Amino acid sequence: MSYKKLLKRGIGAAWVTPIVLVLWSSGAIAAEQVILKYNIFERSVSVAELTTFAETGKLSRDLKAYIRASKQDPEQIRRTLTDKVEVNVVTLDRVLNSIVGNVALEQLSQYIYTSSRKADPEAMRAALVLSAAEDNTISILEIAQNYPTEEIYIDGDRLAETYAQILLLRGGLDNLLERIREVL
Repeated sequence: MSYKKLLKRGIGAAWVTPIVLVLWSSGAIAAEQVILKYNIFERSVSVAELTTFAETGKLSRDLKAYIRASKQDPEQIRRTLTDKVEVNVVTLDRVLNSIVGNVALEQLSQYIYTSSRKADPEAMRAALVLSAAEDNTISILEIAQNYPTEEIYIDGDRLAETYAQILLLRGGLDNLLERIREVL
């Protein structure tokens, strides 16, 4: 989605995280590789491979061997990757730029992160807002697709917790919207 489309949707520059606009408008880096970690198992897969699996159920040879070795249920992984959480992108941006949002970003950055762990909350903020910008929904797969680094780590042992954290963030958005409605 272009900056102009964001503006048409009523998302002014004051509400959209500046890093998102810079990354989006420049066509900057988006994750290409995901390092999945389950217990002692670790495997690098391309975002395209993960997307194909999540959307179709078709496993690449490497991903199939990895899932088998880690003794995970492929269907559960697919559901967790693709389950969508509805959010309003403007409200999401407002919350993510608050104290509560910073805490949520710190928590989410424990599950999806970079190898250096530098600027993970900022990168997570960008990935969340970019994910929500298109259709007002977020999924873990979209976060991986929109994460603004070439490589990210996803803690597979805590994948369900990651989804639960996104749902909690959604609950925080609902509470914020309710408070706004009360004031108006």
